[in-house]
Amino acid sequence: MFSNDASLKRVTRIALPLGALALLLAGCAGSGSGSDGSGSSNVAAVIKGLDNPFFQAMQSGIQDTADADGVSVTIQAAADIGDTTGQADKLTALAGQDFGCFVVNPISGSNLVQALAPIAAAGKPIVNIDQPIDADAAAAANITPATYIGTDNEAAGGKAGDFVVSKVPAGAKVAIIGGIAGDVTSAARVDGFKAAAGDKLDVIQESAADWKREVALTQATDIIAANPDISAFFAANDDMGLGIVKAVENAGLTGKITVVSVDGNKDALESVKAGGLTATVAQYPYAIGELGLQACQVAVAGGDLPKDIESPTALVTSAEADQAISAFPQPFAPFENPLEGLLSK
Repeated sequence: MFSNDASLKRVTRIALPLGALALLLAGCAGSGSGSDGSGSSNVAAVIKGLDNPFFQAMQSGIQDTADADGVSVTIQAAADIGDTTGQADKLTALAGQDFGCFVVNPISGSNLVQALAPIAAAGKPIVNIDQPIDADAAAAANITPATYIGTDNEAAGGKAGDFVVSKVPAGAKVAIIGGIAGDVTSAARVDGFKAAAGDKLDVIQESAADWKREVALTQATDIIAANPDISAFFAANDDMGLGIVKAVENAGLTGKITVVSVDGNKDALESVKAGGLTATVAQYPYAIGELGLQACQVAVAGGDLPKDIESPTALVTSAEADQAISAFPQPFAPFENPLEGLLSK
């Protein structure tokens, strides 16, 4: 699993001998083996807005790994999770600079495509993390990411659905609050939840709250007022889940309505411990960032990456909350790094 000490984890790896990665990078920088011929091992990362703690943890994973491995990284973030144009502008500004690889976490499937086109044309590897680039838009722009690293969002939603089914009576009323309408990540989580719920639960309403706590609070308040016998809510991210928790609290129904969300941010973990959120399906944003930086290291060294790398998830209830909080932002459960063998070559 990933160590809580970013510097220690390189020492304790089984698959990566001590100092091998430093030698790999030194050889890469000196041999000019970057795929664009520049030989640069510098990495640029452009991620979503740091107004969301999920992406703060992702940033930490990228930076800590770069520091531990002696890699030069420049990280830029959108102003917020809706800043599609600003994020693209940041990537455009980095595209012509001396970077051998780019890690991108687009806000939407297409907002970074135009900025990525000249990067792809220059033969520089692109590592796509968390939010997949739209396949059709990428193909039209001749962009082929070196790899995609992210959560199986449908499986994450499924874990939430299985948990809710185990917590409420058969046929109980539940509501679903997703992110931005049409967003593939939100849709996958919602689809996974509904598949797990099947005919065991009565989904009375499904709405979108733009990934925002305040919007989810308002929507959940209205849903509870119209359906005082509702048993559970599923939220496609923690921020919205915490908005629902506030609505439940305002209605005097804490402990009577099950609320489950996805992400595993620290404030959500603390809410689970305190009895607000019933559970969260923790993603590993720190690990996604770490894997993104490591994938760039493999790519600039000329290694072959798998097309997709799945970052795991774990259900966190009150039983696991202390352990998850203690380990945050790193994974609290063992996680076999799928890039270890490639890094050691």
